[in-house]
Amino acid sequence: MATRKRGDQPRSRLQGVREELGYTQAQVVRYFLSRGPQIGAAHATEHSILIMMSRWENGHVEVTEPGYQRLFREFYGRANEELGFPTEVESDSAEELRERLIVARSIDRGTLDMFQRQVNDLRSSDHKFGAVVVLDQLNSLVHQIEDYRTFSVSTRHRERLAAILTDARTLAGWTALDRGAQLQAWQYHEDAKVSAREADSPHLLAHAAAQQAVILLDIGQPAEAVELLEYARYVAENRAPSLLQSWLAAAHGEGLAADGQRDAALSAFDDASSLLPTNPVDPEMPFLLLNEGQLVRWRGSSLLRLGDQDAINQLEAAVRGLATPGLNAVRGQTNLYADLAFAYAAAGDSRGALDYARKARQLASRIKSDRQQRRLANLELPVPQGRPGSA
Repeated sequence: MATRKRGDQPRSRLQGVREELGYTQAQVVRYFLSRGPQIGAAHATEHSILIMMSRWENGHVEVTEPGYQRLFREFYGRANEELGFPTEVESDSAEELRERLIVARSIDRGTLDMFQRQVNDLRSSDHKFGAVVVLDQLNSLVHQIEDYRTFSVSTRHRERLAAILTDARTLAGWTALDRGAQLQAWQYHEDAKVSAREADSPHLLAHAAAQQAVILLDIGQPAEAVELLEYARYVAENRAPSLLQSWLAAAHGEGLAADGQRDAALSAFDDASSLLPTNPVDPEMPFLLLNEGQLVRWRGSSLLRLGDQDAINQLEAAVRGLATPGLNAVRGQTNLYADLAFAYAAAGDSRGALDYARKARQLASRIKSDRQQRRLANLELPVPQGRPGSA
């Protein structure tokens, strides 16, 4: 199907809203297929809905079926007027509100526990297989939890839903970043900070803000990243477990290194080491993976940013620590190999650079990490015998 060229105006409000929110047509269709039967929307195949999506977005056909209009409102969180649909009939709108309030009242502790398990299961899949297998599922889960929270009037349930939603949003944002969707990743983290505040959780807010800073590093804005990381550490100061404070200090060290602040960066990593608890696993914070080996990797990556020759020693030590069970995600391993490829290239060792670049590319291709694949495309090998070369 033809795609709109960059710079062209959206052909319809429907298309404009989807692109503004960073969704693909396929993601919307999958939501329709899963949610449609629950609300009695007209049944159609995936292929048929994709064709209809294109016709609706091109403005060739109007969305007249109430069920499809409702699905669009739910998924995008927009009113009829914002989507280019006719104004909602008041009686229909009131009836839909009553129905959704009733559904939200049906949640209980078991439902909340189920949502958290779903987030945890998707996180485990992400650690093993990367973003490609979980991002669409996370998008759907986030919308489902948002729907319950929006229409729940129970303060106790809203706080727990907000906390789970924050966890899901930060995970979705992280996976979106790995797929190269920086704008979508940024919006997920912005939304996560909002839900963290409703959950009254300083540690969730600090985690979301610090993770968001990585997006700034990726787009070449280290000073802004440092500012956001300083805010995250301030939020968590004296109010978060030592594991999170250690993680935040290391993230701060990475940002400072990217900004060229060598002494401050190394001091932050010293803080991280001193704060790291003996048992670096906290069931209350399943979103954190951190141990001594990963701190070594993080420090080595930051030394690479600083152009320090000791980066290779630190990163090779981290490779030896990859055998630690349960505390190594495939994305982190990919990043480690990519770091080593760049470190060996900077040291003039083309063989070492090629070896690690090959390993990094294999993993990046397997998990469909657009972020790492783009990074590796910029790797330049030392020039052998005066001839230009690249990886």
